[in-house]
Amino acid sequence: MITIQNADAALKDYYLDAVSAQLNEGISPFFTAIEKGTDYVYGKDVKLAVVRGNAGNVKAGAEDGKLPGPHKNRYVNITLPLKNIYGTIEISDKAIRASRDSSGAFVNLLNAEMDGLISSAKQNFQRMLFGDGSGKLFTVTDTVSDYVYKVDKVKEYYVGMQVEIKLKNGNFSSDGAATITDVDLKAKTVTFDIEFVDLIKEGSAYVQGSYNNEITGLGAIFDGTSLYGVSKATDKYFLPYKVDASKAALTETALSDVIDHMEENYNSRINMILCSYATRKKIASLINANRRVVNTIDAYTGYGAVTVNNIPVYADKYCPDDRILFLNSDDFGLYQLCDWEWLEDEDGKILKQIPGKAAYTATLVKYAELVCRKPCGQAMLHNFS
Repeated sequence: MITIQNADAALKDYYLDAVSAQLNEGISPFFTAIEKGTDYVYGKDVKLAVVRGNAGNVKAGAEDGKLPGPHKNRYVNITLPLKNIYGTIEISDKAIRASRDSSGAFVNLLNAEMDGLISSAKQNFQRMLFGDGSGKLFTVTDTVSDYVYKVDKVKEYYVGMQVEIKLKNGNFSSDGAATITDVDLKAKTVTFDIEFVDLIKEGSAYVQGSYNNEITGLGAIFDGTSLYGVSKATDKYFLPYKVDASKAALTETALSDVIDHMEENYNSRINMILCSYATRKKIASLINANRRVVNTIDAYTGYGAVTVNNIPVYADKYCPDDRILFLNSDDFGLYQLCDWEWLEDEDGKILKQIPGKAAYTATLVKYAELVCRKPCGQAMLHNFS
């Protein structure tokens, strides 16, 4: 007979390992390539001292000349709080009772919930890798009707997301959270399930509850004036190389120039290029025009890729269309307190009744942060046509 107790045990003993494995696979080529582990995690923070590089310890000299003296390494200290990432499932008491005498029906019920959780977790984690940590999705540019608004960026995956609107004045809308029910890619509009009383034009939409709580993704490296609490203008080590194409047509030479510049000036060997699907098609067309084979499978990440100077070009749906990122994945690490685990109460129970509802919920947690150990070793080509 299926009970809450053995359902709890099934989640703990049978589902956790399988779910963790699936959540760590197939997220994106970038996620696959970067280092992951518990190194540099101290309490609630990630702390690491990065050597900036030093060319002063090795010198040529005469046979009987004076040996070079020691030269101190230059360090930069990075300290970041681990971000809290949660995923929940919900099972109604009615569904559990209906499958009480059928283990197969209960397994199907759990599988359906876990599939939804895995899909949602993968999508949101992949999105966060390209974000700036704020959880921002888009800016509202105009009002179409009581429920429909024009936005500056629109993606199909917005549908179903719960968002909150930060108004132009810096306060969050008193109307509370709204669910995006429809997206019109051509018209660049989103439809909400509620009518906002507050004027949300020029406001920004954030994932509900995630404002400034998401992992520090690639957007934080290439956008904004500071990184990890350090001013990019003051410390150029935290300033990536950015090339504004000024609306010029994308060329293979422009791509190669960035790669060469990074190796020549920053001793950074770019091993991965990220862009949108539309941009990857442009790059493939450029290379195909030279009658070369462009479609390969990269053994490093297991994803199909186009190559530029033998560097794989990966498409990611969360990468904006107006930018191409040149990365050395060896400079990145996802540091975590633990892998995905169930949140347990004092009695070790995973499934808990939702107050006031005839339903039970279970929550997966992961405490992690993404760190780039050499921001100046990354590059971006943007504003091309």
